[in-house]
Amino acid sequence: MTVFDDRYPGVANLDPDLLRALREAATGAAADGIEFNVNSGWRSPQYQHQLLREAVSKYGSEEKAARWVATADTSPHVSGDAVDIGSFDATAWLSGHGAKYGLCQIFRNEPWHYELRHQAIDRGCPPMYADPTHDPRMRH
Repeated sequence: MTVFDDRYPGVANLDPDLLRALREAATGAAADGIEFNVNSGWRSPQYQHQLLREAVSKYGSEEKAARWVATADTSPHVSGDAVDIGSFDATAWLSGHGAKYGLCQIFRNEPWHYELRHQAIDRGCPPMYADPTHDPRMRH
Protein backbone atom coordinates (compact mmCIF):
# COMPACT_ATOMS: atom_id res chain seq x y z
CA MET A 1 0.00 0.00 0.00
CA THR A 2 1.14 3.55 -0.54
CA VAL A 3 0.78 6.60 1.71
CA PHE A 4 -2.28 7.53 -0.37
CA ASP A 5 -4.24 4.30 0.34
CA ASP A 6 -6.82 5.55 2.83
CA ARG A 7 -8.82 2.33 2.66
CA TYR A 8 -6.21 0.64 4.87
CA PRO A 9 -6.34 1.39 8.61
CA GLY A 10 -2.52 1.28 8.71
CA VAL A 11 -2.56 4.48 6.61
CA ALA A 12 -5.93 6.01 7.48
CA ASN A 13 -5.28 5.88 11.24
CA LEU A 14 -1.89 7.62 11.12
CA ASP A 15 -1.57 10.96 12.86
CA PRO A 16 -2.94 13.54 10.35
CA ASP A 17 0.23 15.67 10.49
CA LEU A 18 2.45 12.64 9.87
CA LEU A 19 0.23 11.53 6.99
CA ARG A 20 0.29 15.01 5.44
CA ALA A 21 4.11 15.12 5.66
CA LEU A 22 4.38 11.63 4.17
CA ARG A 23 2.13 12.57 1.27
CA GLU A 24 4.08 15.75 0.58
CA ALA A 25 7.35 13.81 0.67
CA ALA A 26 5.90 11.04 -1.52
CA THR A 27 4.86 13.62 -4.08
CA GLY A 28 8.41 15.03 -4.06
CA ALA A 29 9.91 11.56 -4.34
CA ALA A 30 7.60 10.67 -7.23
CA ALA A 31 9.25 13.44 -9.24
CA ASP A 32 12.46 11.42 -8.81
CA GLY A 33 10.72 8.17 -9.79
CA ILE A 34 10.47 6.88 -6.21
CA GLU A 35 7.28 5.41 -4.70
CA PHE A 36 6.65 5.23 -0.95
CA ASN A 37 5.18 1.92 0.09
CA VAL A 38 4.02 1.54 3.66
CA ASN A 39 5.15 -1.77 5.15
CA SER A 40 3.55 -0.89 8.47
CA GLY A 41 1.85 2.23 9.76
CA TRP A 42 -0.76 2.40 12.50
CA ARG A 43 -1.14 -0.86 14.42
CA SER A 44 -3.82 -2.03 16.80
CA PRO A 45 -2.63 -2.83 20.33
CA GLN A 46 -3.54 -6.47 19.71
CA TYR A 47 -1.39 -6.65 16.57
CA GLN A 48 1.52 -4.93 18.32
CA HIS A 49 1.27 -7.46 21.16
CA GLN A 50 1.32 -10.30 18.61
CA LEU A 51 4.44 -8.81 16.97
CA LEU A 52 6.12 -8.60 20.36
CA ARG A 53 5.26 -12.23 21.21
CA GLU A 54 6.70 -13.31 17.84
CA ALA A 55 9.87 -11.26 18.44
CA VAL A 56 10.33 -12.79 21.91
CA SER A 57 10.01 -16.23 20.34
CA LYS A 58 12.49 -15.31 17.59
CA TYR A 59 15.11 -13.54 19.74
CA GLY A 60 14.74 -15.62 22.91
CA SER A 61 13.88 -12.93 25.47
CA GLU A 62 11.86 -9.76 25.97
CA GLU A 63 15.10 -7.86 26.47
CA LYS A 64 16.50 -8.89 23.07
CA ALA A 65 13.14 -8.49 21.33
CA ALA A 66 12.89 -4.90 22.63
CA ARG A 67 15.64 -3.88 20.18
CA TRP A 68 13.11 -4.46 17.39
CA VAL A 69 9.55 -4.42 18.75
CA ALA A 70 7.97 -2.15 21.36
CA THR A 71 5.13 -3.00 23.69
CA ALA A 72 1.62 -1.93 22.74
CA ASP A 73 1.81 0.70 25.49
CA THR A 74 4.97 2.33 24.13
CA SER A 75 4.90 1.74 20.37
CA PRO A 76 4.61 4.89 18.24
CA HIS A 77 2.89 2.66 15.67
CA VAL A 78 -0.04 2.08 18.03
CA SER A 79 -0.44 5.82 18.56
CA GLY A 80 -0.25 6.44 14.80
CA ASP A 81 3.02 8.37 15.10
CA ALA A 82 5.32 6.06 13.12
CA VAL A 83 5.54 4.48 9.71
CA ASP A 84 7.78 1.83 8.22
CA ILE A 85 8.59 2.65 4.62
CA GLY A 86 9.12 -0.13 2.12
CA SER A 87 11.83 -0.04 -0.47
CA PHE A 88 15.51 0.81 -0.12
CA ASP A 89 15.06 3.53 -2.78
CA ALA A 90 12.35 5.21 -0.71
CA THR A 91 14.28 5.06 2.56
CA ALA A 92 17.43 6.29 0.80
CA TRP A 93 15.42 9.20 -0.63
CA LEU A 94 13.99 9.99 2.82
CA SER A 95 17.45 9.82 4.35
CA GLY A 96 18.51 12.63 2.04
CA HIS A 97 15.30 14.64 1.81
CA GLY A 98 13.03 13.68 4.74
CA ALA A 99 14.11 16.43 7.15
CA LYS A 100 12.68 19.16 4.93
CA TYR A 101 9.28 17.48 5.45
CA GLY A 102 9.93 16.83 9.15
CA LEU A 103 10.35 13.10 8.55
CA CYS A 104 13.21 11.54 10.50
CA GLN A 105 14.70 8.11 10.96
CA ILE A 106 14.63 7.57 14.72
CA PHE A 107 16.57 4.34 15.24
CA ARG A 108 19.93 3.55 13.67
CA ASN A 109 19.02 -0.15 13.45
CA GLU A 110 15.71 0.55 11.64
CA PRO A 111 16.35 2.56 8.46
CA TRP A 112 12.72 2.02 7.43
CA HIS A 113 11.14 3.55 10.59
CA TYR A 114 10.18 7.24 10.28
CA GLU A 115 8.44 9.64 12.61
CA LEU A 116 7.45 13.29 12.34
CA ARG A 117 9.74 15.82 14.00
CA HIS A 118 8.49 19.34 13.17
CA GLN A 119 11.73 20.97 14.34
CA ALA A 120 13.65 18.99 11.68
CA ILE A 121 12.28 21.30 8.99
CA ASP A 122 14.43 24.14 10.35
CA ARG A 123 17.13 22.30 12.31
CA GLY A 124 17.54 18.89 10.69
CA CYS A 125 16.73 15.57 12.28
CA PRO A 126 17.83 14.90 15.85
CA PRO A 127 20.54 12.31 16.53
CA MET A 128 19.27 8.75 16.17
CA TYR A 129 18.97 6.28 19.00
CA ALA A 130 21.03 3.11 18.45
CA ASP A 131 17.83 1.08 18.77
CA PRO A 132 14.48 1.36 20.59
CA THR A 133 15.98 0.28 23.91
CA HIS A 134 17.85 3.62 24.04
CA ASP A 135 14.67 5.68 23.48
CA PRO A 136 13.24 6.93 26.81
CA ARG A 137 9.71 6.67 25.35
CA MET A 138 10.07 2.89 25.18
CA ARG A 139 10.62 2.37 28.89
CA HIS A 140 7.67 1.14 30.90
